[in-house]
Amino acid sequence: MSQIQVLPATSERFDEVENALTGGGDGRACQCQWWMMPGSRFSALSVEEKTEILRAETTASVPPGLVATVDGVGAGWVRVGPRPDHERLARTKLYGKTSPEPWTDASTWAISCFSVRKEFRGQGLTRQLLEAAVPFARENGARLVEAYPIDTAATKTSSNELYHGALTTFLDAGFVETARPRADRPIVALDLG
Repeated sequence: MSQIQVLPATSERFDEVENALTGGGDGRACQCQWWMMPGSRFSALSVEEKTEILRAETTASVPPGLVATVDGVGAGWVRVGPRPDHERLARTKLYGKTSPEPWTDASTWAISCFSVRKEFRGQGLTRQLLEAAVPFARENGARLVEAYPIDTAATKTSSNELYHGALTTFLDAGFVETARPRADRPIVALDLG
């Protein structure tokens, strides 16, 4: 039986984070920067520059997310942090005017991205990452955690689009739907109070 651990994505675990991000989908090119900056800046940066931004984030006192390892191998990633840091979220047509929470409230945290290597999919890593992200957010001052999953019952979804997470995973973890800006794109939240 495999040993699975979900740990803060600190600088000491950067190689595991990189392994998790480069095993399929857009993770390698994105380096989990999509939601963190305006599109013009994102497009202007090289993969190497985005990698260095993520590397710098892992040195912060509160890491930018969590990494799942399977038998010591970086297998999955979740970005979780204060929502105001996710600059592009507030600017999107889908979420910017739809979230019931004020965008400047740093006690509202966002779960904005998952990445699981192809060879580790189907083992429940997204669920385990989510289950670890909630107490991580609480321990670091979050009052509420918000997320932007895909309702896979409402649309055909590629595995690459599941970087948002699936609605059922969040509902199973106790999140409630707070808005639905599009038929397949709910906003969900979990009050940590």
